Amino acid sequence: MTSAQEKRGGAAVGFITELEDIEAASVMYLRLWCHGPDSQAQVWHDFASRLGPDRGRQALKSFEDLCSLCARHGRRPLMRHAVDCKCLGSDESCFANFIGTAVMGDKDDAMLIATLLVRPDVAPLLTSLATEFGLALKQMCLVRPPRTGGKQEHFQAQPATLH
Repeated sequence: MTSAQEKRGGAAVGFITELEDIEAASVMYLRLWCHGPDSQAQVWHDFASRLGPDRGRQALKSFEDLCSLCARHGRRPLMRHAVDCKCLGSDESCFANFIGTAVMGDKDDAMLIATLLVRPDVAPLLTSLATEFGLALKQMCLVRPPRTGGKQEHFQAQPATLH
């Protein structure tokens, strides 16, 4: 694989703000998780504070297993933008759509999208984990206070972009 092919998954295809809450949250948590131990602790804190320690631990386990399967059985490494980047990369878009499709209960389409991320034999397990994780995100979004004006803001405010 050439360098251009390896980086293709990072091509900007939109902005995080264009995603629904659950999809945006899935991208932000993926970025945070891959950013290192301090950011992983932030993920745990978010899950535990919004879901409680027991449900938070279950959500974290699903997400951790999901990320681990993507890393170990991925068709190639998932390209990600920086945590504070407003852009949405093509791999991140695929991941967001995968989580969103899984949480909506469309198992067949979710498994099809999973095959873009991992080997086909891993797709059913990845889909199950995506559903569990997506449901936790859905629950977290329900307990989040609305912003002023009555509209829901996207899951996490976006700081300045890097590019």
